[in-house]
Amino acid sequence: MLDLTQLQSFVAVEQLGSFTLAAERLGLGQSTVSQHIQRLESALGRRLLARDTHRVVLTGDGEALLGHARMMLSIQGEVQSLFADNSLRGSLRLGVSEDFVTSQLPYVLEEFVRSHPSVDLELTVALSGALYEMQDNGELDLVLAKRRLGDVRGRLVYREPLIWLARDPERIRASSAPLPLIAFPAPSVTRAVALEALRRQQVPWRIVCTCGSLSGLTAAARAGMGVLVQPRSMAPSGLTEIEPGWLPVLEDVEFVLVPRKGADPLLVNTLSEDILAKVRNLRSG
Repeated sequence: MLDLTQLQSFVAVEQLGSFTLAAERLGLGQSTVSQHIQRLESALGRRLLARDTHRVVLTGDGEALLGHARMMLSIQGEVQSLFADNSLRGSLRLGVSEDFVTSQLPYVLEEFVRSHPSVDLELTVALSGALYEMQDNGELDLVLAKRRLGDVRGRLVYREPLIWLARDPERIRASSAPLPLIAFPAPSVTRAVALEALRRQQVPWRIVCTCGSLSGLTAAARAGMGVLVQPRSMAPSGLTEIEPGWLPVLEDVEFVLVPRKGADPLLVNTLSEDILAKVRNLRSG
């Protein structure tokens, strides 16, 4: 039989790409996590993890095991919750901004969903402005989204700079045409910040692509259509940050958690604390 503790270490290393970060997350020593992986590999007779130049990655056998490991840990969480007197129950409507979903949400939510299987979590993905409107209409219980500096709503998760990105910045810079801008539709925090900065510096611009999906915007930017604005930690691969001096400096944005008045406080607080801990763990790593 496979050891669930060893599987938990395996999944944590895969998520974080590091034995050190996995050990910190699990509250174990790094040597203990290494031993878990070694014993798991010995039990299966296969190598599960390999190191590249930057992080620990899965081998082919590791990829084959990952889905089954997650399923086994999920079943364990369901059984524990079933017989726990203090298990969380109920439903919670969570709204998350589009850019956060593609970069960090799977890691942030996976353990909560596994640990609280009796909670029905309904996820809505949209632009920050749209999420706030939905919450004002009573449609969302908790929102994880961006806010402008000076906005006091919500509980701060972290603050981050916005940056200009392009596939080929020098080609765009050499053009005499107005700056081609790739942007979310309104209401969008990043769009508003970018347009205000361009207007303030009197930089001519034109919108060449509008899409409510970050994957769509990223595809347009990778195709060389224009310039995209994103938080630095969420910059898509294949794009280059434009060096300061050519385009206006963009103000920072803040990611916040905003609960709805009247929402179940136990569910909201539990998920909020879990999100805060996971995001801070990611950023410290």
